[in-house]
Amino acid sequence: MQTLTPSFSTALHFIGGQLHDSPTRFDVIDPATGLAFQTAPDATQAQLNQAVVAAKQALPAWRDLGYEKRGEQLRAFASRLREQAPTLATLLTQEQGKPIARAREEFERSAMLVDGITRLAIDSELLREDARGRATLHHRPLGVVGAITPWNTPIVLAVSKIVQALYTGNTLVLKPSPYAPLATLNLGVLAKDLFPPGVLNIIAGGTDLGSWLTRHPDIAKISFTGSVRTGKAVMVACADTLKRFTLELGGNDAAIVLDDVDVEKIAPQIFWAAFGNSGQVCMAIKRLYVQRKAYEPLVAALARIASQVQVGPGADASSELGPLQNRAQFEYVRGILDDTRRSGARLFEGGQRLPDSGYFIAPAIVADALEGMRVVDEEAFGPVLPMLAFDDVSDAVRRANDTTFGLGSSVWSSDLDRAEEIANQLSAGTTWINSHMGVEPGVPFGGIKQSGMGVEYAVQGLKGYMEPHVIKTPAHDLQASH
Repeated sequence: MQTLTPSFSTALHFIGGQLHDSPTRFDVIDPATGLAFQTAPDATQAQLNQAVVAAKQALPAWRDLGYEKRGEQLRAFASRLREQAPTLATLLTQEQGKPIARAREEFERSAMLVDGITRLAIDSELLREDARGRATLHHRPLGVVGAITPWNTPIVLAVSKIVQALYTGNTLVLKPSPYAPLATLNLGVLAKDLFPPGVLNIIAGGTDLGSWLTRHPDIAKISFTGSVRTGKAVMVACADTLKRFTLELGGNDAAIVLDDVDVEKIAPQIFWAAFGNSGQVCMAIKRLYVQRKAYEPLVAALARIASQVQVGPGADASSELGPLQNRAQFEYVRGILDDTRRSGARLFEGGQRLPDSGYFIAPAIVADALEGMRVVDEEAFGPVLPMLAFDDVSDAVRRANDTTFGLGSSVWSSDLDRAEEIANQLSAGTTWINSHMGVEPGVPFGGIKQSGMGVEYAVQGLKGYMEPHVIKTPAHDLQASH
């Protein structure tokens, strides 16, 4: 691998192996100040077409390269992610808001995903071999994939789509969120001399670009991570050309805590599973059901942590939680908190706007919450945790499942057999026991109900980037070949 001397001074599109500007650029806001600090290029429809043409031209050679060679190039890309993490993490923090240590971790997690996914084997399968002949199942790349990523964990989600699409032999056109496009655009700088031109293309823009991408006739699949509302629009847009799609959408994840837990032990784990990245994680705990005996002790323990956590600009090394990423999300969370104050629930700790400039809200513990309140029924996607008491476990399971979402869930208990029994009753794509959150390269992740369609990661996720191809050979031809 050649030594790279990157230049991250100006964010540019990465199209056909080259960096490109656009006739117009848009502001990128620092959520710690609420002020613009840099601009990003706003792609034209012609630039999207240019990226798709480049991806189509690169497809045959990349497809034919094979898993081993593609994996080697992707792992070289992972090495670049690790090398440049200190520089790009600073940029990620400024555009996204998360503490600098968490930004560095995001690059490391991304590199680990690449390393893990490129070690997975997608083998052909012998379906039958008998007197009729032989039938085998193969998996072929779809073609040019379009990917759309959100603003909460931009690098992990961009890199996960890059590695899955490219490792399976597709080429890619990636669109990051316009709220946090800069670090993702600079992945093109890292990739510039690694992949053949056109294999990876990264272009920035707003709603129009997303619409052009999802409706483009030469895009074979869309991989989208984001809100339910936008996911439904993506699904409709894919219908005209029968595009394949994977949708990883929102969640209103429930955690069920039984009364046999060690409250002081689990409280920090639950707090960070709810408030990490200021609650801006699709699979974070969003509703906490606690059995009556453990309820008040856990309320008090979580409130104590919330009162002590350091909230501030991500660039400050002492900050443990940063701001909300954008003004729209900030105002949405404030609206939910205003409704909560009027609802009769106890805002036990936090919830106030902090005096700093920017989009800061103190982490809020909401006790005595009930279904029917916005704070329970809607996904706040912010630093707010409603806590609901229960007596009967079957009632808690029913309430946890009574939602249109179905991304993640968790059960907390010192009795693993009991916890597994409850976990099997929960309607979610993933249920954790005595933990919550986290993805692995070899374990599929996705949602049910309105939390998504399809899965990412593992062999199951990789096959979502491929088309099944059955080959049948008659018995007499097999005999003749021998």
